[in-house]
Amino acid sequence: MSLPVPTLTTSRLVLRPVADGDADALFAMHSNARVLRYWDAPPWTDRARAAAFVARSRAMAEEGTGVRLVLEQAADGAFLGWVMLGRWNPDFRSAALGYCLDEPAWGVGHATEAARSLLGWAFATLDLNRVQAECDTRNLGSARVLEKLGFRREGTLREDCVVDGVVSDSWVYGLLLREWSAP
Repeated sequence: MSLPVPTLTTSRLVLRPVADGDADALFAMHSNARVLRYWDAPPWTDRARAAAFVARSRAMAEEGTGVRLVLEQAADGAFLGWVMLGRWNPDFRSAALGYCLDEPAWGVGHATEAARSLLGWAFATLDLNRVQAECDTRNLGSARVLEKLGFRREGTLREDCVVDGVVSDSWVYGLLLREWSAP
């Protein structure tokens, strides 16, 4: 069963389906070591990764496992990053939230605003009961985003990632429908 991929708007953002034309911006962001400092994979070095990412974004919706949306600044259409709801399981009424924002979008509330919009759509459309998210324990900015959205830290995955020889822990967060506060 495929999922509808929405286009969502907030006061400052447009969240829209990933398109072929996003490949250059996606490559630039995912090849930036600062952006991927707390990611579970090294920065991209091969431009073909961007085309594969676009294709995977489409496949996710077609397979019915999730949706990924590009974030654009509403005022000028500038690329800011992406947000996704993946691992959708209609039987368990659960999914996972993920996002990646480019450096110019850090620290101004774009991640919270985009995730809140996507969560609102997902809770209303997909009959979700639970959304899970994970972040590297060193990524305090991402932890703050999740906590502002109402997620609760549920535990620590010890030494669950090794990227370029660096071992790191992740925090696991959960948000239940009964805890969700729509915008």
